[in-house]
Amino acid sequence: MSRFLFTVPPLAGHINPTAAVGAELIRRGHQVAWAGHPGTLEPLLPAGARVLPVIDDALDHRLREARTEWLALRGAAELRFLWEEFIIPLGRAMLPGVDAAIDAFAPDVLVADQQAVAGPVAARRAGITWATSASTPAEVLRPLAAMPKVEAWISSLLDGFQAEAGLDDPVDLLFSDRLVLVFTTGALAGDVSRFPGHWVFTGPALAGRPDRGAFPWDRLDPRRRKVLVSLGTLNGPAGERFYRVAAEALDGLGADVQAIVVAPPGMIDEPPPNVLVTGHVPQLALLPHLDAVVTHGGHNTVSEALAHALPLVVCPIRDDQPIIAGQVVASGAGTRVRFGRVRPADLRAALLAVLDSPSYRAAARRVRESFAAAGGSAAAADHLEELP
Repeated sequence: MSRFLFTVPPLAGHINPTAAVGAELIRRGHQVAWAGHPGTLEPLLPAGARVLPVIDDALDHRLREARTEWLALRGAAELRFLWEEFIIPLGRAMLPGVDAAIDAFAPDVLVADQQAVAGPVAARRAGITWATSASTPAEVLRPLAAMPKVEAWISSLLDGFQAEAGLDDPVDLLFSDRLVLVFTTGALAGDVSRFPGHWVFTGPALAGRPDRGAFPWDRLDPRRRKVLVSLGTLNGPAGERFYRVAAEALDGLGADVQAIVVAPPGMIDEPPPNVLVTGHVPQLALLPHLDAVVTHGGHNTVSEALAHALPLVVCPIRDDQPIIAGQVVASGAGTRVRFGRVRPADLRAALLAVLDSPSYRAAARRVRESFAAAGGSAAAADHLEELP
């Protein structure tokens, strides 16, 4: 049996795929550990999972403040801040702890999330094999290819980080030359035949997650079609206007549709009778009860919805979300609205379209079938087992 170490940032969307893959490896008898922030990791990992502290609460707090500041930026300022104030500083802060985790756990393979660049650096210094966990397909598709100077700037930051760590032969820290796990398929991401053979498109890695709070299951009405509206874990507070629009749009749908809206407190003070507002949902458990999903376009939510053949209304806000929204539309599995400018009538029309038109659900089923064929966490574990 082998030993696998996952290095992850303190972000749920980046941890979730590794939790599913790690659980599969544990089921097969391997030793698995995660290096990151214990407070973020432990609620998302299998019971009894081994967590090696690399990020303490103080650093996690500073990172969350940085992410909040980043959410207010757009364009070039957004990209610069992400790299100069989050990814590279996070790499510097994590590196000593990842070095220590490697010493303590002695992994055969290190699996690094793309935003945890300390992982590949520590693996290279220790002389162990490392693989990439691409939690979103956006980076894989080279969204900055049309801006070579920006790509060169990011490469210079990564090269400089490696030089600081004593590595004078820099490599691309975002993509392992042994194995890149990409948690999507060509049915959603488009043609993937151009990628090297060690880039494996497994589809989403899904596994049951611990429920972090109560949910009023008794309030779900089996007679109504049901819709989930969620802006994800990072974008919720930014959506005050959107939540007001969504409440009015959903109110206009009448008694035929019940909506579950995930929103921070105070965003929808007086919800319509057909709208249930909650701060948390057990998303994977809830999806089988739904008919459609309205989302900001986070890769985890989109993949989980399509894995249940649910059509989507995507309202991208920032980051990789416009790319993923474009993939949903191109696949035929959903439609897109403008987050900052959508009106209640627009959102209502988009939602009715995906609920009433068979073509959206048929396309969502095609994506689900491609996910199932790709193998998910089991396929990812197969390829990881081949590395040591």
